[in-house]
Amino acid sequence: MAKLGRAERQRLLQERIRENPLQTDEELAHYFGVSVPTIRLDRFHLGIPELRLRSEGLARQAVRGLRAMGSQEMVGDLIDLDLGRSGRSVMDTTSAMGFERTGVLRGHYIFAQADSLALAVVDGDVVLTGLVNAKYKQPVMAGEQIWATAEVLRHLGPRWVVLVVSTVRDVPVFRAKFVVVAVERERGGPGQ
Repeated sequence: MAKLGRAERQRLLQERIRENPLQTDEELAHYFGVSVPTIRLDRFHLGIPELRLRSEGLARQAVRGLRAMGSQEMVGDLIDLDLGRSGRSVMDTTSAMGFERTGVLRGHYIFAQADSLALAVVDGDVVLTGLVNAKYKQPVMAGEQIWATAEVLRHLGPRWVVLVVSTVRDVPVFRAKFVVVAVERERGGPGQ
């Protein structure tokens, strides 16, 4: 990136954090070609909290909108949720999630994050995955951070079609279309 003036860099910094609030100071410093202390100073002047506080605030806000499951049932951390429309989650993977010999992340972790996000965006009390068309596009190494973005493509009666795309450092690694069914819970039955 070309050398920017402070005012322009701060404007772009605000925009970049608005688009992806979980970027580290190190990632932002690399992107803007400045030092980490410069980014911290810019954040301070703009009133942008540190990463930990940004992520906690986003998670608290998104979890309030969950209907189909509790926050502890999500795989990954729910970052934002527009119920019935879209949502995003992030998952920090660990070495224990990968194959011992290769370090490649086991696919069921990627799927579980995408599935729980697809269920979370559906506006219903009880939702179930009915059908999935999934494609693993690239291997993910254990220890990498996975972002999943869900978008409701169609909603017809109890059936919802939800597209989930998972990325690592903006590179698509997984893509799936979920047919999710919202089931009406009988009043007075179990759990009532």
